Amino acid sequence: MRHPDQDAHTELDPGSAALELQDDLEGDTVREECGVFGIYGHPDAAAITALGLHALQHRGQEAAGIVSYDGSRFHSERRLGLVGDTFSRREVIDRLPGTMAVGHVRYATTGATILRNVQPLFAELNAGGLAVAHNGNLSNGLTLRRELVRNGAMMQSTSDTEVILHLVARSRRSRFIERYIDALREIEGAYALVSLTNKKLVGARDPRGIRPLVLGELDGCPILTSETCALDIIGARFVRDIEPGEVIVFDENGQDIHKPFPPMAPRPCIFEYIYFSRPDSIVHGRSVYEVRKAFGAQLARESHVPVDVVVPVPDSGVPAAVGYSQHSGVPFELGIIRNHYVGRTFIQPTQAIRESGVRMKHSANRAAIEGKRIILIDDSLVRGTTSKKIVRMMRDAGAKEVHFRLASPPILYPDYYGIDLPDRGGLLAATHSLEEMRELIGADSLAFLSIDGMYRAMGEPGRDPANPKFADHCFTGVYPTHLTDQTQIEPQPRQLSLLAEAS
Repeated sequence: MRHPDQDAHTELDPGSAALELQDDLEGDTVREECGVFGIYGHPDAAAITALGLHALQHRGQEAAGIVSYDGSRFHSERRLGLVGDTFSRREVIDRLPGTMAVGHVRYATTGATILRNVQPLFAELNAGGLAVAHNGNLSNGLTLRRELVRNGAMMQSTSDTEVILHLVARSRRSRFIERYIDALREIEGAYALVSLTNKKLVGARDPRGIRPLVLGELDGCPILTSETCALDIIGARFVRDIEPGEVIVFDENGQDIHKPFPPMAPRPCIFEYIYFSRPDSIVHGRSVYEVRKAFGAQLARESHVPVDVVVPVPDSGVPAAVGYSQHSGVPFELGIIRNHYVGRTFIQPTQAIRESGVRMKHSANRAAIEGKRIILIDDSLVRGTTSKKIVRMMRDAGAKEVHFRLASPPILYPDYYGIDLPDRGGLLAATHSLEEMRELIGADSLAFLSIDGMYRAMGEPGRDPANPKFADHCFTGVYPTHLTDQTQIEPQPRQLSLLAEAS
């Protein structure tokens, strides 16, 4: 979920030095904030949750947390950094006893990565403790927050997830699950929630199913998590996807299912297939790897030019490049080698480092590209800064021609559901023509996957404007839910917290 420390739109200044460095090192791509995991009734609940979070590390690399319950008390460990930085240590897992646990990995959109924003968030309610892990973003979170604060609520974080805790607390229903559903009725946007009480593990998915949530089983114990790859790492069995709008509860009496919302046509996020999910995950019955290969094959159908080799921008462009190569018959080559050990901790934002940022993360494999016409394949293009430097790197390594292909359509609109994208002014495709983008990047040609081609690669005949099958608003501007925070006449607060906290 988003953590709006800076302003109402929770966007960074695209011209800032920090963002330039982030672009250099992390690439021209979209980012999604978090992954969730929960297990009920297993003696090694915390250790299993830690393993699950390892598998979800790609969904968030800035912070991780686990809350467990041992029958009498909740135990919480929330830390900045990677899962392995904290949760690979036996003494940490030993501080998380119990047979129930929920976990979270986080990527912060804006503002400082501070401990009070790290999930799962926990609150002491009248009925007992409640820990919540949230993947997504509430499109009315700021509006609800302002209303709650006006009515006396005291916010301890700048996360929209905290709004959910307050909504549960203020419900006057007698049963916990009724109070939980009351809270869900007030929020809008995208959410996959995994929550823990002293008796229950609860999962919930937004009515459009924008964010993913799956059910698994290990040794007879239910698991709720963002992706099937988190089940695979612990040897768990995939049971099914949690349905859009479904609330599922596990306790000592077994499983209970609630469907409190009117049925709506599902609109899962298309970026789960383009970028977010791990290639070895199965999302809504589709292999992410096979879908990305199909994107590449469709690209070859739509925009192929004579070249000698197909080169992926690692790692995100690899499956699409495989598909492009297989369909076109052009050899696949690793023309760019990625250094997986470049971290943020030792990178200082000096001009010299900014200039060499891409070279530290990506190196040209001269033997594969010198003297050749190449097609570069990447998953998406946001601002163009890294793409420009990679094209220049290919030319410096002796490439005769450099053609750039993107395995998704042009990103034209911002996201309000948990994807870290700038406003339209920071999106290259929203402010430049195709030819202007090609010239800026320095490629011999530039092409994106068409929207209909993207749908065809997904097994659909094309995009049906009357009933789109996916949340594709970043390409089309057609949003699947209300955007209350964006339509308020009253200006939103530009600063959500007065507290500056050391990280």
